Amino acid sequence: MRISPFSVTIAFIFVALLSSPAPPVNALGSSSTIAVSYATGTVCGILAGHPLQEIQCYRQGHTINLQPQVSYEAISGGQSFFCGLRSGGFSLLCWDTTFNASFRPKRIYYSDRVGLTDLTVGNAQVCALEASSGGVKCWRGERGGSMFPTPEVGSEFQKITSGRGFTCGILKNNSRVLCWGVSAVGAEIQRQFGNLSMSSLVAGDSHACGLTDTGILVCKGNNDTGQLGFPSGSAFEFSGLALGANHTCAIQRRNGTVECWGGGTKLSEFGSQHIKNVSFESIVAGLDFICGLTSRNLSVICWGPGWTGKRTSGSIFPLEMIIPGPCVEASCSVCGMYPNSEVLCDGSGNICKSCEFELPIPLPLPILPPQPSEGLQPNSPASPAPNRLLLAFLIVGSIGLFAGICSIGYCLWTGVCAFFDKQIYDSAQPNVSRANANSFTVIDNGSNVQVSKSPSIKRQSSLALRRQRSGPSSRPVGDRAENFSLSELAAATNMFSLENKIGGGSFGTVYKGKLADGREVAIKRGETGSRIKKFQEKEIAFDSELALLSRLHHKHLVGLVGFCEENDERLLVYEYMSNGSLHDHLHSKNNIVESSNILNSWKMRIKIALDAARGIEYLHNYAVPPIIHRDIKSSNILLDANWTARVSDFGLSLMGPDSNQEYMSTRAAGTVGYIDPEYYVLNVLTAKSDVYGLGVVLLELLTGKRAVFKEEVEGALPIGIVDYAVPQITVGELWRVLDMRVGPPEANEAEAVELMASIAMHCVKLEGKERPTMTDIVANLERALALCEESRASISSTSFSIISE
Repeated sequence: MRISPFSVTIAFIFVALLSSPAPPVNALGSSSTIAVSYATGTVCGILAGHPLQEIQCYRQGHTINLQPQVSYEAISGGQSFFCGLRSGGFSLLCWDTTFNASFRPKRIYYSDRVGLTDLTVGNAQVCALEASSGGVKCWRGERGGSMFPTPEVGSEFQKITSGRGFTCGILKNNSRVLCWGVSAVGAEIQRQFGNLSMSSLVAGDSHACGLTDTGILVCKGNNDTGQLGFPSGSAFEFSGLALGANHTCAIQRRNGTVECWGGGTKLSEFGSQHIKNVSFESIVAGLDFICGLTSRNLSVICWGPGWTGKRTSGSIFPLEMIIPGPCVEASCSVCGMYPNSEVLCDGSGNICKSCEFELPIPLPLPILPPQPSEGLQPNSPASPAPNRLLLAFLIVGSIGLFAGICSIGYCLWTGVCAFFDKQIYDSAQPNVSRANANSFTVIDNGSNVQVSKSPSIKRQSSLALRRQRSGPSSRPVGDRAENFSLSELAAATNMFSLENKIGGGSFGTVYKGKLADGREVAIKRGETGSRIKKFQEKEIAFDSELALLSRLHHKHLVGLVGFCEENDERLLVYEYMSNGSLHDHLHSKNNIVESSNILNSWKMRIKIALDAARGIEYLHNYAVPPIIHRDIKSSNILLDANWTARVSDFGLSLMGPDSNQEYMSTRAAGTVGYIDPEYYVLNVLTAKSDVYGLGVVLLELLTGKRAVFKEEVEGALPIGIVDYAVPQITVGELWRVLDMRVGPPEANEAEAVELMASIAMHCVKLEGKERPTMTDIVANLERALALCEESRASISSTSFSIISE
């Protein structure tokens, strides 16, 4: 019998899969970092950016910081109370939220030996899992009520969730649903789920929904108002779930937005227009309203017909920034770390991203049609479809195998594997003149300015052009990165004294230094310490910056002078940027007034935007291979002695996909407020992720506001600059958000500022395909700068347009 190459490949992948551990899957459920006590309209969350991850609540116009002020890892709410699980899981506390209560804590569990996890609260009961065994503990939350029953001895669960009078869980041994409690609803839900193997489960008032092992959404229980009738059944379509009395809502994986069904005649009120394009980290439900934690600025929004008289308008709370997951000391190597998690945890750990199924990437491999017995029926209890699931794993496995082979091949071909054996890093740059950006035209169309590219700019993305180096170089051809000793750099910084500290970077602290030959430099020193995880992160960031900057030279990129690698010490030496970061000039208190008027000019702000855009354009279009920065923000745009802006900090940067690809799959990284929401939700990185970050920087230049900020009024809420500025720009009221420190634009600057605002608005579109390319942005910013220098008469007589992409 002849065996095809395809069969051999599949067999090889199958053996590899069998020898590899299965990826852990965190089930979805009621345990979260936000909670609602629905009968009293109380909303609570675990605070981010504090030394302690304490709980803050909002009720009837009042914000309350709860006692005791300790760190919590999860909270969950019931009818008129909610509970919190302390970090580590060894203590469980609950708070009464009725109007005559003063939020006094009541401890219902404590142990110095058995920790709890997966806290879940129904209308009156409280349940949690023993972390070590998977056994269940339950308590009755209602005053004077009897103890809530627990499942039979020996039952071990992966996950549990609670509804009104019942609790259900997914068993460890067979992934089936088991329910118990004081209500008959639980038994009926268990019967309907039957033999389905589930990976997640969330309960509502009288129904439950979850994902099967193959990613199909299944809902069982009461269906009086259509709460079981989810709109589609595609695999891996939904992630987070929230179920109320007669409605169901889910977060769509593709963009993080919320879709709801059921609700009877009030369904439309669950789909508030105010949250239509908002991405969410997680959602929780009251009986007839929904609350969610936004991805953009980690604020809480509630909406729905039952939300305390607010109806569907979408109510944002005066809570501080809420943490998107528990801060843990454990490694996040399996599924990745949440962006900026060390800052959100204030150095007390990291937030690990949940291990959800990844959407399979299609491959040009023949897929055999399924046999009749393989057809998956989502609502059928006896249809696990093992062959289709196996095929899915084979496809995903083949992707990993192919990527690994390509990585090894590329490594050997380019010599990157042995890169750090070298002590001197050569880097040369051919002198190729920049393509003419003036082929782009602009039309005077009032204040409604739109950004896009012309056919000539589209042609610049060709493979030939992307393999060129261009732009004036700030350093000569054949330049070399120097290898410094630790003693040299210690002497240059006065033993890394606090007086010489000027900032921080992707893996350490930055010091100003003066070398023995008189050169002023900035020296980034990786954090010292014995923790293995910290050292590995420092090593990765060090390697990334050294590998990239040693071969990149452009006048709008911060230049690398040299490096030091001794024992556990990792240091990088850069050109010194004497005028600091754009962030400091925009956001340090009274900085512009006290230090210099240089940024009090719209022309100067547009020039800085153009400088930064040119640096990023170089990375995207002319570096070989192209580079995606991944952390574009105002603190990574530095200003040299001539006030030329340069892009810095390449610790998170990655080499982009090949010229014939548009994206690559990688775990999201970046900074809250700047990170591309599409990248964060889908873990699919494109050059348009840098475009989003630059769009936020442009809005900072226009408004003078931080990426996430609070207005200086009592009870102000944290708001993202995109949510603050874009609606005003869209309706033609840019003047309402302009930075008043600069003053109103003069006649010859007004259209230039409008043009930059329109560019920014397009850069922060929710979907990457709707954003312009960096070449488009550079061409339009060049035109904006030219407008600042033209007389009003010449503007009136010139025909110019911006064509929508």
